[in-house]
Amino acid sequence: MLEAAKGDNMARTLRRTAAFTALAKQLMSGARGGPSLSTRLAAVPRMIKATARREYDGGMRVAMMAAATAYVISPLDFVPEAFLFVVGLADDAVMITWLAGSVLSETERFLEWEKHRDAVLPGTVRP
Repeated sequence: MLEAAKGDNMARTLRRTAAFTALAKQLMSGARGGPSLSTRLAAVPRMIKATARREYDGGMRVAMMAAATAYVISPLDFVPEAFLFVVGLADDAVMITWLAGSVLSETERFLEWEKHRDAVLPGTVRP
């Protein structure tokens, strides 16, 4: 039983470490000449529209980011913070870190897709 608990704790720690590593990697790529944060954030509505029109293949990734956003801002999530303060905040911190890394990664991917699409279809006008 103790071994299973240790395994669960180790898996959670590895997921948290992976989330923080992904976020740091994406933030550093922006510092090394990648798209700016404002460019990435401006791309989010276009990415959602292109995904909804099935032009961009980010369906599941965009859905996961929407679910994570809903989880973080949901008033139902305030209950764990009220009773389990540290644990309740830790799960939100991990979710926000994952969400930030995912948004940075996916917007970079989307911006590359847009650039490629515009090169292939020169008359394409962005909405």
